[in-house]
Amino acid sequence: MEKYPESHEDYLKAIYLISKNHKGGWVSNRDISEFLNIKPPSVSKMLYKLKENGLIEWQPRKSIRLTGEGRKLAQEMVNNYYRLYNFFKNTLKIGDKAVVQEICCKMEHLLTPEVNSALDNLYHKAET
Repeated sequence: MEKYPESHEDYLKAIYLISKNHKGGWVSNRDISEFLNIKPPSVSKMLYKLKENGLIEWQPRKSIRLTGEGRKLAQEMVNNYYRLYNFFKNTLKIGDKAVVQEICCKMEHLLTPEVNSALDNLYHKAET
């Protein structure tokens, strides 16, 4: 899968998470703005970039929905986050939830397939 800047991935992840609670997966600029705590004009600028890369369906002043590729990338980011979260919380026993969340949000963009596989193997061994 093509690698996109972290900012793109953050928006895709936000759209994905918001869309889970919206009929048809459609979200608004305002939803994204509030979720990411970013001003609407900044969201609009990013939406143009995401659309140009084929990651969202959108027209100005209309709702936004992830394309298949955008959804795949967003799901990957969410999965990366939870792999890391489980590692820091359950394996390393770090109790400060805010610290764990911050670390995971920063690191989720850096996971390679090799690291993902190693984390998955670590948990599969722990379950058996």
